[in-house]
Amino acid sequence: MQPINRRQFVAGAAVAAAAVTTTACTPTGPGSRPTATVYRGRPPVDTSALPYADRTDFANADRGFLGRLEPGKVTGRDGTVVYDADAYSFLSGEAPATADPSLWRQGQLAAKQGLYQVTDRIYQVRGLDLANMTLVEGDTGVLVIDTLTSSETAAAALGLYRRHRGDRPITGVIYTHSHVDHFGGTGGISPPDGVPVLAPEGFMEHAVTENVYAGTAMSRRAAYMYGAPLERSPEGQIGCGLGQAVATGTTTLVPPTEIIAKTGERRTIDGITIEFQMTPGGEAPAEMNFYFPDLKALCVAENLNHTMHNIITLRGAQVRDARQWSHYLTETITLFGGRAEVAFGSHHWPTWGTDEITDLVGRQRDLYAYLHDQTLRLINQGRTPAEIAETLVLPPVLDREWANRGYYGSLSHNVKGIYQRYMGWFDGNPAHLWEHPPAEQAKRWVEVMGGAAAGIEQARSYAERGDLRFAATLLNHCVFAEPDNDQAKRELANVHTALGQMSENAVWRNFYLTAALELREGRKPGGPSSSSPSMMAALTVDQIIDSIAIRVNGPEAWDLALAMDWEVTDENRIWHLRLANGVLTYRSDEVPDTDARLVLSLTKQQLLDLLREPDLTGIRHTGDPGVLAALVGVLDQPDPGFGIVTP
Repeated sequence: MQPINRRQFVAGAAVAAAAVTTTACTPTGPGSRPTATVYRGRPPVDTSALPYADRTDFANADRGFLGRLEPGKVTGRDGTVVYDADAYSFLSGEAPATADPSLWRQGQLAAKQGLYQVTDRIYQVRGLDLANMTLVEGDTGVLVIDTLTSSETAAAALGLYRRHRGDRPITGVIYTHSHVDHFGGTGGISPPDGVPVLAPEGFMEHAVTENVYAGTAMSRRAAYMYGAPLERSPEGQIGCGLGQAVATGTTTLVPPTEIIAKTGERRTIDGITIEFQMTPGGEAPAEMNFYFPDLKALCVAENLNHTMHNIITLRGAQVRDARQWSHYLTETITLFGGRAEVAFGSHHWPTWGTDEITDLVGRQRDLYAYLHDQTLRLINQGRTPAEIAETLVLPPVLDREWANRGYYGSLSHNVKGIYQRYMGWFDGNPAHLWEHPPAEQAKRWVEVMGGAAAGIEQARSYAERGDLRFAATLLNHCVFAEPDNDQAKRELANVHTALGQMSENAVWRNFYLTAALELREGRKPGGPSSSSPSMMAALTVDQIIDSIAIRVNGPEAWDLALAMDWEVTDENRIWHLRLANGVLTYRSDEVPDTDARLVLSLTKQQLLDLLREPDLTGIRHTGDPGVLAALVGVLDQPDPGFGIVTP
């Protein structure tokens, strides 16, 4: 039988104006160069008074160093570079005018690459992916905590460890939480059959759904957030705040064999005793901290970092619960604070000393609690998200803490996330209830400004006075009203470049600079992959159908009615699919439906193969194959390169 349709069936997944200096600019590389003018205004955050003389973080980041991966490039089988730690060698110098000195300092710390001894029997590989790989030596082998994003970087990290510590077998794996940079590389370390793989309750559901349902949109925005297309340079991408970059390469998902469900649970793996603390709904929907009592070492997963984290990520995700997050950190102090002599996490460098650990956890706990409580206080005074973000400041003792600086999350976008969690998108002003969409609104703005040329001149005037924010607003309207207006795009690119290069927040910088790159050179699709074959294989049949349902083009399917059964033989169940009124619904049981016009009998793997290529050859079926063709015919193909800074 010929294929029904060759389309993919499932998707792969408050600042005052300041004096301005205007200088000619020489091109310095793709993704970073202004084309005419460099604007300077007051940066979003003043970092000049921070305690730069305090070198404690540098001493901790260097402590226990054993050796680097040389050269610091990790490649795939075809020679493609999937991670390049050496690309950040430029960070060894002083902060240039094109980078905020606080963010530059964070990049210097996060870019340190190599194998480090944390304490007796505990080692970390840092700087070979966005996250860390931690290795704990047991009686006969080594327990691996978090396996990075890709198989290639995981294999390189394990190889670096074994080069210094010997070829110890893997005797266990722990996933601290359900984000892909902590489990995607497991295929690269090849844990033997029978080795326990531990994860927090809810891990599988959250690990796959976040990367599939809205995966295409998240991947597109993640390219902006992590600066994927930007040159690594003082003018371009200098890191992500949480780490330097997300590795590309092969992402895998090896399902856990044991689930941790309750705080206080204990496990012993290869002679290593572990006590667990569950933290669901904090930094991740499924996450856990844990303590090694014999080693007096605490793993804080990604609940504690040397940066303010995201309450809402700019790539898109569900809003995190800042209140619950702060409560978990209080519990961490209660459970482990008086016992731990070293705390290490899934990102950044460790902290040593019982008092130092308690102080760090306490101040970051207070950070999230303050953001939550003060945002709610201002909400109840009638403040809108933008007003809260513009006026809320941290207490000085929290603000001057290096680990609380907004390199990854920011105070500005985090308080907007807290507002969203409680109040939704609407600020209560009916003028914002039914606004025109961006392109239509932009046309009217340009008309009011007297045309795009006049709008560009007004924007340039604001930029020269240092009000880059309003200049960006005016120029954005010009671009959306006239997408082919190259002058408007050039001017907006220059403003975005200035805004990015003065930002302390790494992902703000990456967003602004990636926007500038695309305005100058066109769209640059590409970012962390939203799915992989092993990720898709981890979906339940229900989740597979859900991932199809969100692609149904409702208007095209309004008048289409169809019914079919999927008998998934290795699940011993039948899924009854119905398309009507533009909606794909389903239920499952063990009884065939006599109304089904097409019945497929297949394994789950055959189902996944069918979804990649809807060809019924080799699949047992009865009824009308046209039913499948009709469904495929009303499925939209996700667009991985959709416009962000243009309509």
